[in-house]
Amino acid sequence: MKLSADITAFCARLGYRFQTPEHLLHAVTHASISSATRPDNQRLEFLGDRVLGLVMAEALLRADPAAAEGQLAPRFNALVRKEACAAVAREIDIGAVLKLGRSEMISGGRRKEALLGDAMEAVIAAVYLDGGFDAAQDVILRLWATRIDTVETDARDPKTSLQEWAQARKLSPPKYIELRRDGPDHAPVFTIEARLATGEAEIAQATSKRAAEQAAASALLSRMEQI
Repeated sequence: MKLSADITAFCARLGYRFQTPEHLLHAVTHASISSATRPDNQRLEFLGDRVLGLVMAEALLRADPAAAEGQLAPRFNALVRKEACAAVAREIDIGAVLKLGRSEMISGGRRKEALLGDAMEAVIAAVYLDGGFDAAQDVILRLWATRIDTVETDARDPKTSLQEWAQARKLSPPKYIELRRDGPDHAPVFTIEARLATGEAEIAQATSKRAAEQAAASALLSRMEQI
């Protein structure tokens, strides 16, 4: 099967050559353009999530043989959460090869956090089905290498860290206020303010309320630590 130039370029960025390219084409097909003869990538996303989880669990155990489960869990969550998958997807530009329906393209589907994260998991599943676990493990460890090295920092949940910072100074917990919600129901953008009892506040935007709260908390914590 002859691949298009954009798919060939993506395989180079991914660092994997498919024996059966149909696996990859399946992985980058969104539900908005699927049909009876062109299945979407949701089942592959389910499988890829499990493959990613196994690879990350094993990598964390190898990286720190003395770590307790309570230490490993937040590191694991930081590596496999949707935001991490979406970030990797952006680095290899999955958005450029996604097969989307017209409505998704118009609404900016190639940039949506959840859609990119799902596609990354589906591509992992495609590699697993095409080349087996070792091939998938190789791709994951290469693409996530920097994140694995810095996971101790990434595992710090900004909202938890900000609350602990406030408690240490005998302040009440930070408040999170939804200032605005823009965009259509299928692609909302949330504007959230994180505010301390002392009045300091930071504002952030994201495509999910949770992500916006975390971003606002992170910005506020960074500012308070500099003061």
